[in-house]
Amino acid sequence: MANASVTEIAPDIFRICTYFSQKDLEFNEFLVRDEQPLLFHTGPRKTFGEVLAAVRTLIDPSRLRWIGFSHYEADECGSINEWLTVAPDAQAVCSQVAINVSINDVAEKPGRGLKHNEVLTTGRRRFRFLRTPHVPHAWESGLMFEETERILFCSDLFFQSGRHPALTESEVATGAAATLRKYQASPMANSVPYTPYTDRIMEGLAALEAASLALMHGPTYRGDCASQLRALAASTRELFANYTQWP
Repeated sequence: MANASVTEIAPDIFRICTYFSQKDLEFNEFLVRDEQPLLFHTGPRKTFGEVLAAVRTLIDPSRLRWIGFSHYEADECGSINEWLTVAPDAQAVCSQVAINVSINDVAEKPGRGLKHNEVLTTGRRRFRFLRTPHVPHAWESGLMFEETERILFCSDLFFQSGRHPALTESEVATGAAATLRKYQASPMANSVPYTPYTDRIMEGLAALEAASLALMHGPTYRGDCASQLRALAASTRELFANYTQWP
């Protein structure tokens, strides 16, 4: 594991990337520098020191106000309590389901659950919360869309292994589909469910007409995000709509 690198992907929005060579995988957190700073993803608990050091180059970590994530998983919110200790005014912000089933039991203080399409304002930035059950994974999943720069913080959507540039204008859907195929015959085979709601949710994300896709595992993409989301939806449908293998 290398020290975290920091890249500004939009004005006062920073990608913090840690690469795990043994997994050949990047873990990205996103720090939004604003009146009420927001961290989207905490990273696993074991990477807390590296991510904290990176955040210190951008803000005083004690000023952190919001800690957002998609679903309850180690790389999404594994170090939530470490961050709540460093930033005493911080609060987890995620779906109401995640609050009810996990966070208000695990976290040292109650979190804030958001409704579908509810807007969180951090100062200059507006984050629209989108409830996306089972997209990318669990029933509590949700994503955040920053309306000013039109950035979709899309968690594990477009998940792909390897090292990547911080920013790219090259399409990302093909790499994500290749990773899904690779994992189809592995213990990760059932990590991406296909449900009666998958296509509708993905089309709703495409309709946002985002300018950038901020990937947790991969680069931040700038370009025709709607076409990338629709291509990923088609690959997911092709790979998993009729997938019947019992684990």
